[in-house]
Amino acid sequence: MSVPLLICTDLDRTLLPNGPQPESPLARARFAALAARPESRIAYVTGRDRNLVEAAIAEYGIPQPDFAIGDVGTSIYSVAEGAWAPWQSWHDTLAAEWHEYDGKSLCAVFHDLHQLEPQEDSKQGRFKSSYYASAAIDVAQLKSQMSRCLNDAGLAARIIWSIDEILGIGLVDVLPERASKLHAVQFLMHRLNHTVQDTLFAGDSGNDLSVLCSDILAVLVANATDEVRRQALQLARTEHTEAAIYFAKGGFLEMNGNYSAGILEGLVHYHPQTEHWIR
Repeated sequence: MSVPLLICTDLDRTLLPNGPQPESPLARARFAALAARPESRIAYVTGRDRNLVEAAIAEYGIPQPDFAIGDVGTSIYSVAEGAWAPWQSWHDTLAAEWHEYDGKSLCAVFHDLHQLEPQEDSKQGRFKSSYYASAAIDVAQLKSQMSRCLNDAGLAARIIWSIDEILGIGLVDVLPERASKLHAVQFLMHRLNHTVQDTLFAGDSGNDLSVLCSDILAVLVANATDEVRRQALQLARTEHTEAAIYFAKGGFLEMNGNYSAGILEGLVHYHPQTEHWIR
């Protein structure tokens, strides 16, 4: 294969087995074997910041990536021999539309929305403002209220909703309009000269849907909730991208399709020639 495969994966409950479902025993070791191949490039795409990504690498023994997209798509790093280099070009792209705000100061825009609880300072970023909310809240109504606040502040932003299965709580991220996992992955692909056919994305949750349902080849791991699976199928049909999303179901190499087993299953679904890389 002349062009390496760019394998982009979410971390929590996608590559990291930190959900309630069981992990196949050999899955992470097989993913590490894949990451070590010269024919692959690995990019972690996550809501975590750099420090939390490095903590996950240490805790779970996952490989160092070649690239990291952090803070729900608002930061991009090249990683080489443990050295992390931020991509200033991506920072400059987002700074043009975020004005003087950062994640922490943007909380003031929503001061009348008492159903939102700002997340810890460590989870706020230069271009990411994050909140907790009840998992049972009317999401459409909340987004509408937040959009009005953003419009009043003169900000064009995107609102991303997901649910933390472990804590049973809603998570809300507010990002610059052009900031998302999808836009960041596309930016990375463009800079590295990758196409949708030699890129794979893996995810499990609501904040992965923009990439999962794009024209980039994607896999939804088997441990995703039924609701996310339903949303992904519906959105892919709307976007006419059903052929670019694979729903892991287990059975590949007698693994269950959860977490990294699902990533590998999806990879071999699209690129059967890679199966011998991970056996």
